[in-house]
Amino acid sequence: MHIIDLIIFLLFTGGIVVFGCSFFNKKASSEDFTSAGRSLPGWVVGMSIFATYVSSISYLGYPGKAFAGDWNAFVFSLSIPIASYFAAKYFVPFYRSQGSVSAYTFLEERFGVWARLYASACYLLTQIARMGSILFLLALPMNILMGWNIQMVIIITSIAIIIYSMLGGIKAVIWTEAIQGFILIGGALICLVVLLFSMPEGPVQTFEIAIAENKFSLGSFDWGIGTSTFWVCLIYGVFTNLQNYGIDQNYVQRYHTAKSEKEAKFSALFGGYLFIPVSAVFFLIGTALYAYYQVYPELLPADIKADYVFPLFIVNQLPVGLTGLLIASIFAAGMSTVATSVTSSSTIILTDYYKRIRKETSDREQLFVLKISSVIVGILGIIVALALVNVDSILDAWWKLSSIFSGGMLGLFLLGYLARKARNIHAVIGVICGVIIIGWISAAQWLGLPESGIHEYMAIVLGTIVIFLVGFLLATLFGKKKA
Repeated sequence: MHIIDLIIFLLFTGGIVVFGCSFFNKKASSEDFTSAGRSLPGWVVGMSIFATYVSSISYLGYPGKAFAGDWNAFVFSLSIPIASYFAAKYFVPFYRSQGSVSAYTFLEERFGVWARLYASACYLLTQIARMGSILFLLALPMNILMGWNIQMVIIITSIAIIIYSMLGGIKAVIWTEAIQGFILIGGALICLVVLLFSMPEGPVQTFEIAIAENKFSLGSFDWGIGTSTFWVCLIYGVFTNLQNYGIDQNYVQRYHTAKSEKEAKFSALFGGYLFIPVSAVFFLIGTALYAYYQVYPELLPADIKADYVFPLFIVNQLPVGLTGLLIASIFAAGMSTVATSVTSSSTIILTDYYKRIRKETSDREQLFVLKISSVIVGILGIIVALALVNVDSILDAWWKLSSIFSGGMLGLFLLGYLARKARNIHAVIGVICGVIIIGWISAAQWLGLPESGIHEYMAIVLGTIVIFLVGFLLATLFGKKKA
């Protein structure tokens, strides 16, 4: 790695950490830590939501997917406007009217303590899996660039993220994410331009090769659910993004940080819609990489994993200075998402678990718990990242893990929100049925059960539907309308 690239990388990433730490305030309260005093402008919160979407999974996983296959996974991005619309119209007003910053308070009010603990446990498992996936993809470029040990990069990076998340709270996380959002967009656009104009016959050659090889395909339009068709990916995206916007603490907590309901609604729409063109850039980078290495096959090592191709190009083909910028962009994408998971998870640990054990707590004690929880969650994320080192496709691994760990909690939320007659027992039976379906689809092979023949992406979809329908039907047949 050229000394100029190293300096650029260290300036960007070191500057982000220092900037995040600058939000430390000895007089800050636990409310400042978790909701920033409801003082942030909508565009900052929106950029934060966008940066949460664009993690290292997007930055390296999307190009890897497009390089190895086509644009089928881009269909996931096309589902975001649906979720953004519902978030702005229904979810933002609903959550801002709640007294608690926790996304799962409503479930306790509707169905009891078990529902809140079930949903929050699913959330924590999902976030730890996500952190592990992202931390691993953070370490990949530095391993290829410098030969640095992947495990060591994961540990050092995690420590830096934990420090500024712990010191500055959600305000530090959101402001650093807003800056990181601009960095990662700029880095991706610059890389795409370099790729397109590196072709012997110019950018047109990239599209000619891609069209000839059907690289822009969005997937089969068959209605089967056994493979990743267009419809499977779209339905998976709708359910996942509705869950993100509707009951994911990362997003719900941001609704509380905006200075008004109008600003919060704007942030939900802005963050979601911005992700569509930016994710298209990442897929186009993967397609351009495929075309580039078709023209220059001697530059591509044999048997290289798809997730490694983009870092390889960054290392060997970008001009001096741009390499450092791109590596800083990848780090910016990953650091922002991990920091979000750390602060949101620590908030859930305090509100949904610790305060249940200790009813009366001082603000100082709550702040202490938030910071200790940040460290614990960060360590668990490191452990998962180290376990994912030998996985072939991080994007596939993350989508499968998120389907399993989400536990269909969107179905439980919709049951409580839409079915007025639904009671505790109806929700319990619905969740049991949903978890059985999710387990069967996701882990049939591991458990020695007959194969479901259903794609893993559909686990979250069918789990959500089963929870809602079972609970709704039981409530309709045996329930009494709640006053």
